[in-house]
Amino acid sequence: MTRIPIDPDTIRALAAVLVETGLTEIEIADKDSRIRVVRGGGPVATTVVPVAAAPAAIAAPVPVAQDAASHPGAVPSPMVGVAYLSPEPGAPAFVTVGQQVAAGQTLLLIEAMKTFNQIKAPKAGTVAAILVQSGAPVEYGEVLVILE
Repeated sequence: MTRIPIDPDTIRALAAVLVETGLTEIEIADKDSRIRVVRGGGPVATTVVPVAAAPAAIAAPVPVAQDAASHPGAVPSPMVGVAYLSPEPGAPAFVTVGQQVAAGQTLLLIEAMKTFNQIKAPKAGTVAAILVQSGAPVEYGEVLVILE
């Protein structure tokens, strides 16, 4: 079995592209190898697979911040779509970090199939973090906001 040299800087750069763009997967291939980096709800996993179909060599995951999905105040996305933090471009955001919210208050919108869906606070609390950017794609189950 041929071992493909793993360049940690390349993997870190690809992981950074995923975070910047909101993508969940990126792959680069050349004639002898390919590198695929996938981002999910947990840590970023990387896989290096030779094109000749030899068994995959798995690289160490790139460290990520605390797992937001396990936070008791996590508000996950109920759908796949595009997140918007304000009702229209140029308008103030529905909520800001540090703001008190009531149960049922709109936190953001997710556009799916040309329909804007309100994502409401499941409980009253304070917005501790907003984990998405306006205009960024979101996946089902991805944590959008953390309430405390």
